[in-house]
Amino acid sequence: MANYISPISNDALTTLCEELKLANTISQEDFERYDVKRGLRNRDGSGVMAGLTRVCSVEGYYIDDGERVPKEGRLIYRGVDMREIVNGCNEENRFGYEEVARLLMFGKLPTQGQLDSFSRILSECRELPEDFIEDMIMKAPSPDIMNKMARSVMALYSYDMTPDDISQENVLRQCIQLIAQLPTIMAYAYQVKRRHYYRKSMYIHPIKPEHCTAQVILNSIRSDRQFTDEEAKLLDLCLMLHAEHGGGNNSTFSTRVLTSSGTDTYSAIAAGIGSLKGPRHGGANIKVSEMIRLMSESVDDITDEGKVADYLIKLINKEAGDRSGLIYGMGHAVYTLSDPRQKILKQAAEKYAAKTEFAEEFEALCLIERLTPEIFAKQKGNKKKMCANVDMYSGIIYKMLRIPEDLYTPLFAIARMPGWAAHRMEELTTGARVIRPAYKSVSLPVKYIPISQREGEYGSSTDITYIPVDERM
Repeated sequence: MANYISPISNDALTTLCEELKLANTISQEDFERYDVKRGLRNRDGSGVMAGLTRVCSVEGYYIDDGERVPKEGRLIYRGVDMREIVNGCNEENRFGYEEVARLLMFGKLPTQGQLDSFSRILSECRELPEDFIEDMIMKAPSPDIMNKMARSVMALYSYDMTPDDISQENVLRQCIQLIAQLPTIMAYAYQVKRRHYYRKSMYIHPIKPEHCTAQVILNSIRSDRQFTDEEAKLLDLCLMLHAEHGGGNNSTFSTRVLTSSGTDTYSAIAAGIGSLKGPRHGGANIKVSEMIRLMSESVDDITDEGKVADYLIKLINKEAGDRSGLIYGMGHAVYTLSDPRQKILKQAAEKYAAKTEFAEEFEALCLIERLTPEIFAKQKGNKKKMCANVDMYSGIIYKMLRIPEDLYTPLFAIARMPGWAAHRMEELTTGARVIRPAYKSVSLPVKYIPISQREGEYGSSTDITYIPVDERM
């Protein structure tokens, strides 16, 4: 597959970007003057109230006399504390993701019969349409699995007899099929990437109808198809914890925004996938793994508290890592004292990493979690509470499960699909209005000038330079 080379010269792009920067930069003073809540955040960092939902509650603080007071984090699915669901599945030694998916979509904990029926429906929906894999996935390999998943979801529109029907029955059918099919899409997209970009063997295994989602995934990405029950349940735990996180998170809000316009399910879900790809959202788990890798290259002992502390100072001062000034896996928009998902995953990671080659990396993550709040406060003079988030330990769990880094964020998308579906159906049922916030224009009036009279600041001296076709390669 030939790479596309842009016909626009780099010099022209550089000059044009300077013009773009001048035309699009808005001062911080303007935001303050008009009391604009950037990122739809209040001054204290809390989210602007944009809607109501019955799907999920994310709690990390309470308001007392107008002030945010930190508290231990809670994640509540349809009124049920996520920790209770996890504990119940652990005590009964069973998988829980399908149960969580049904709870999120239908509002109540299912009976055994309802769960069995729902799981059976998912199993029957996992196969993709005839010729879809060859035409939509294999013929156009992508270096990024998230982009391929979004494209594939959009392509499913063409295989649907009633793609634009937004009746409750039709949207429910589409959402259930997407919950079932996303793992299949991910598996094929990854295999095609292995062959095209890594020049490695591509292996495609048939789906076993008795497998739950976690088992389907491990079966599809391992060449020998072998995995233990413990491994499958560990992945299942990750899927449960990532399944939903309130209506305000970026990807879910994106899904609700598109849904409010009356668009089709495939467009709305593809938007959610595109949002989740970003490193400020679902892509952060890969950044944690990258951070640890770069730290290991610079620090001879990543379990030494002093050396790790020195490296964290360099990270904050943009002197190490990716020079972003961020310590990935730390901090959250809502959680203050603790992220309940992180606490559950940390416990699972500690148990699994003990006496393995991952023990040292786990210890390093624990050091980062413990040291960062104090170091950040000293370096930035910021006393706000900071806790580790779910991304801190999800990466090491995937690594212990021998899951390729390419699939870290796609797994997040697979897990989140029931949450997106629940919010889409809730928005269609009760939203009733297109989501349309206001933007204040700060442009000054400019008089129209005929093109022949435009000079200096009114005209651009930059011409876009095109590279002839025969000179592009």
